[in-house]
Amino acid sequence: MKRDVISILDIKDDFEKIMDDAISMKKNGYEKVLNGKILAMIFEKSSTRTRVSFETAMHNLGGYAMFLSKNDIQLGRGETIEDTAKVLSRYVDVIMYRAYSNKNMRELADNATVPVINGLDDQEHPCQVAADFMTIKEEKGRFEGLKMSYFGDGDNNMAHSLMLAAAITGMKMEIVSPRKYWPNYYYIDKVRELGGEIEIMEMNENAGKDADIIVTDTWVSMGDEAEKEERLRIFNGYTVNDEIMKRAKPDAIFMHCLPAYYGYEVTKEVAHGKQSVIFDEAENRMWAQMAILKWVLNLL
Repeated sequence: MKRDVISILDIKDDFEKIMDDAISMKKNGYEKVLNGKILAMIFEKSSTRTRVSFETAMHNLGGYAMFLSKNDIQLGRGETIEDTAKVLSRYVDVIMYRAYSNKNMRELADNATVPVINGLDDQEHPCQVAADFMTIKEEKGRFEGLKMSYFGDGDNNMAHSLMLAAAITGMKMEIVSPRKYWPNYYYIDKVRELGGEIEIMEMNENAGKDADIIVTDTWVSMGDEAEKEERLRIFNGYTVNDEIMKRAKPDAIFMHCLPAYYGYEVTKEVAHGKQSVIFDEAENRMWAQMAILKWVLNLL
């Protein structure tokens, strides 16, 4: 059976196994188990970390990655997603797609005969969240019983995938967001189906209290630029700063998927401070994706 990673839910049964493999490769080295394998990377949205980490991950494991912007292939000239998926499946072993639309992501996966990995869409960002949870495991040694407090847009791809991963691993999730940007009910329902513990609130004096992890994301995601001024107004007061970090546990860590916009969702003092692990988190995109690539090809 073909293995896709469109949602964090697709790897829920092996989530910790994937995290542990990523940590092991980082500590102990790895073999070139993807020798002769080819990854096609379709980018509708630009990226620093996704492109470089996937290319490096494939190289490290002995494979080859090819970059395909939407302007490089016929997809950008009107060829259907169905036909693109069927053609690429004849050439490559895995497809990574960084898309605007989850609908398009699922259409590609439904029509490809090789595994498809979600490099980001408007609903989820599973590869980033795999790297985040790898980082948490490195820093804290466990997942169960930890509290994660997320500040900002609770209805974006990062919040959705973080909520699901927290539920899968037994972490308590707190979403601190303006009411207009509370999470999609689909993801709230999924968290509860998984037995997860989640609390959703607007900013208040107790937000982030006793958290083990404080996390945020940009207030204006790619595709939301037309709403920038409105979002900056609504999210005013949700900046993660020293005051919020003091509410968390003394050994709490700060996380951000990057790029960060200092002075908006986080201050530079926090992002580059002693509790921040944002650059470890960025590095771990590569290690987590190495483990995901092995998993989709039944090599883990």
